[in-house]
Amino acid sequence: MAAVMPGQGWAERRRGQLLLGLGPALLVLAALTVVPGIYLALTALTPLNLANPATAWNFEDPLGNFRSMLEDPSFLHSVKVQAHLSAASVVLQLLIGLAVALLLHTSTRIRDVARSLLLIPMVLPPIVVGIVWLALFTVDISPIHRGLAWLGMPVGPLLTNPASALWAVVLAGTWQNFPFAMLMSLAALQMVPASPLEAARIDGASAWQVFWHVRLPFIAPTLVVAGLFMLIDSVKAFPLIFIMTDGGPGNVTEVTNYYVYRQAFSFSLWGYASSIAITLVAAVFLLSYAIDRLTSRLDKTQDSLS
Repeated sequence: MAAVMPGQGWAERRRGQLLLGLGPALLVLAALTVVPGIYLALTALTPLNLANPATAWNFEDPLGNFRSMLEDPSFLHSVKVQAHLSAASVVLQLLIGLAVALLLHTSTRIRDVARSLLLIPMVLPPIVVGIVWLALFTVDISPIHRGLAWLGMPVGPLLTNPASALWAVVLAGTWQNFPFAMLMSLAALQMVPASPLEAARIDGASAWQVFWHVRLPFIAPTLVVAGLFMLIDSVKAFPLIFIMTDGGPGNVTEVTNYYVYRQAFSFSLWGYASSIAITLVAAVFLLSYAIDRLTSRLDKTQDSLS
């Protein structure tokens, strides 16, 4: 018994030292996330308007902002725009990333060089990406527009056209984020066991059948996880929209977080903006949970295949 006590004391001291070392980081984390999060949740229950400071702690109608959201056509429109942007971005990024990963997976000579070059968009700050694509979509200075005009296929301004403005933002976001889907897909493809592939080829399966019936079921959980990260990232498309379109033309590219920005900093409706922000965070958490459940089912399917 006496021989055990010193070990236990050492373990307790070690645990105490770890907690002491983590203490400053936890304090900073609380100061930067937990405290603002609590204040945001409390503000969402008030009609806080910076033009009327007396509304800061008015909790007489805590659900008033949330009722107003359901009756606000501009907010509902922003949700619709956000859904279109997120769906288009995730689908394009997954398809392009998977296609590039399949090309790189079949060639080992150029894999390292191509992978390094294709990672460049992902490491650029969103503001830089927005400025680059703003220049590319500006007719007077864009080499793309000049090249198409030289080929006899002139294209009008995309960012000021309501029919193409949102797709221009989607294209910029896809260019920046598809390397993440490429890396995830390439890593998953390299982990597919060789025996099912060999068995499928022996049975006479074509390359497409091998991919659809063997490779894809194995990499599906990875694609779902990648899609989840890209979905969350698409909700943070504020920098691209701020630089490229400013929510326009009209409100064609005004997604939900940009609508929050306008309500808070253009109209000083901090209570209403906070309620929308809380709702957006809750929606992302619920969607993430649903996708996580789907991923668990795909993992079970993958285990049964292996």
